[in-house]
Amino acid sequence: MLCNSTGHSDSGINGVVRFIQLNENECLVDGTIDGLSPGKHGIHIYECGDLSNGCENIGEHLNFGQTLHGNQTDDPNNRHTGDLGNITANEEGRAIFYFKDKLINVSNLIGRSIGITEHEDDCGRTRINKSEIDGNSGKKIACGIIARSSGLFENSKKICACYGVTLWEERD
Repeated sequence: MLCNSTGHSDSGINGVVRFIQLNENECLVDGTIDGLSPGKHGIHIYECGDLSNGCENIGEHLNFGQTLHGNQTDDPNNRHTGDLGNITANEEGRAIFYFKDKLINVSNLIGRSIGITEHEDDCGRTRINKSEIDGNSGKKIACGIIARSSGLFENSKKICACYGVTLWEERD
């Protein structure tokens, strides 16, 4: 989840990312992010959920298999667990995305973070500079802690701000 009350952004970026475990081998990733510059931005799951220093302490891409950087659609043996590819923001700065992933499992994500980078992720294809590490996607411009909110379709209208109130109640 990326939002002003439970995440970090240097430039007013906010939104929600949901991870829904559909079955043992498939996770649905569904999100809407606002405030991005138009174009493609890398999206990744990171090792840690420490936002005490903005996005600086969230670590590297989650990488259970100790593999090189890749794309979300690559063979699981050829990508980091946290490599989710790119999202595309429209002219208004909104990115809406929805995809299924066969490598991530929600039970392994709680307490970690999700981050958005300033540039397009080259998915390890260029082999230039840090391509095989982070896809040359630049600095993290927004991040948020991945937290459990409820079971599948149990809480369709409320999002927890992680201290007992919904974001809607918090705004009032």
